[in-house]
Amino acid sequence: VVLSLLLLLLLLLFWSLRSRMEAGKRKYEPPPSNKPDSTALTIVTKKARTEIVAHEGGGNNQIVASGPPRTSNLDHPIMLLTGHGAEVYSVKFDSSGKSLASGSFDRRVFLWEVYEGCKNYAVLEGHKNAVLELHWSQDSRAIFTASADGTAASWDAIACQRTRRFSEHSGVVNGCCPARPNAELLITGSDDKTAKLWDVRSKKSVHTFNHKYQVSSVCFSLNGDLIFTGSIDNKIRAWDKRKHEVSFKLDGHKDIVTGMAISPDGHYLLSNSMDNTLQISDVRPFVMGSRCANVLPGVIHGLEQNLLKCSWSPDGTRVSCGSSDRMVTIWEVASSKLLYKLPGHHGTVNEVAFHPHEPIIASASSDKNIFLGEVQPSSASLTN
Repeated sequence: VVLSLLLLLLLLLFWSLRSRMEAGKRKYEPPPSNKPDSTALTIVTKKARTEIVAHEGGGNNQIVASGPPRTSNLDHPIMLLTGHGAEVYSVKFDSSGKSLASGSFDRRVFLWEVYEGCKNYAVLEGHKNAVLELHWSQDSRAIFTASADGTAASWDAIACQRTRRFSEHSGVVNGCCPARPNAELLITGSDDKTAKLWDVRSKKSVHTFNHKYQVSSVCFSLNGDLIFTGSIDNKIRAWDKRKHEVSFKLDGHKDIVTGMAISPDGHYLLSNSMDNTLQISDVRPFVMGSRCANVLPGVIHGLEQNLLKCSWSPDGTRVSCGSSDRMVTIWEVASSKLLYKLPGHHGTVNEVAFHPHEPIIASASSDKNIFLGEVQPSSASLTN
C-alpha cells in the first residue's frame, strides 16, 4: 500500500512539472487594437454637444459643428436673464432689437442688452407698486409703463429718468399703449372703469372713455385713429379717437380680455382672453359679416388670473402669448398650426415678445426670470 501511494505522488509531480514547461513556451498575444478608423467621428468628452472631432489618417483633427444650425446673433441659443426680485409681468424689445425692457412686481423696470452677454445696463425706479405693462416708443427714446400704484409714467430711455407721471386714475392701471405714428399720444386703462387718452406734452388727460366695468387692456390701431379697450365684460370696443364714440364691438370672447396687439399691417387685432383662446379679428373699416377671422385654442389661464399678454411676429405670420402652463406657445397664423410649445419656466409665462429683426423670442414669467431664445425663421422672413 505504501509503495502504491509513493508511485501516485511521483506521477502527480511529473504532470505538474510538464504543464508548467508548456505554459512557459506559449507566445504573448496582445489584445486587439482600439485605434479608430481614419474616417470615424467620435464625440469629444468635456466639450459642448455640438462639437465633434473628425480623426484623419494624417493625424490632423478637425472640429465639425453638429446639431441644429444657429439662426441669430445671440451669444448662445438660449440666454437666461435674472435679477428681478419678483414676478416679471411684461417684456419688450426696442425697435432696433439691441435693447430689452422688463417690468416686474418688484416695482422696477430693467433695461438689458440683447447681445454681448445680455448685461443689465440700467434700472428705472419710481413706481410704488407692480409694473404691469410697458412699451417702447417707435424711436426707442422713451418707455411707457402702467402700474398697480394707480399711475402710468413715461421714461427717457437714454438718460434713464422718469419724465412724466400720469396720475388721474383712481384705481390700478392695468395697461398702456403709445400711438405708433405719434409718440406724444398714450392710452391707459384702469380698474376705475375708464380709459384715458393722454398727450405727454400736456398736464391733464385729453379725454376719458367711460366704461360700465373695469378696463383690463388697451391698444391703438396702426394709424392711431381707433382705440381698442378690453373689459371684464368680455367685450372689445373700438373707439373713434376724434368722435369719442364706439365705432364697433368685438363680442367673440366668453371671458375677461387680458391682452391685445395690432398686426404689423394694421388689419387684424389679436386678443387673449381667460376663456383660454386667442382671437384674431378683422378691424379694417368695412367688413361684411363677422369680424372674427380665426380662433386659436390652447392658451391656459390659471387661478392666478394674471393679465396675460399676446404679440405678433414682425412679419405677421406668427403669434404668441403667455400661459399659466409655464410654456411659451407660438402659432402659425395662416394654418392655425401650433409651431412651438417651449418649456423652461417654473411659473406662469406672462408675456412673449418677438425680436424685430431676428428669429428671437423673449419670455417673462412669474418665476422672476426672462428667457431669450432663438427659433427657426418663418418662410416669409426667409424669402425677404
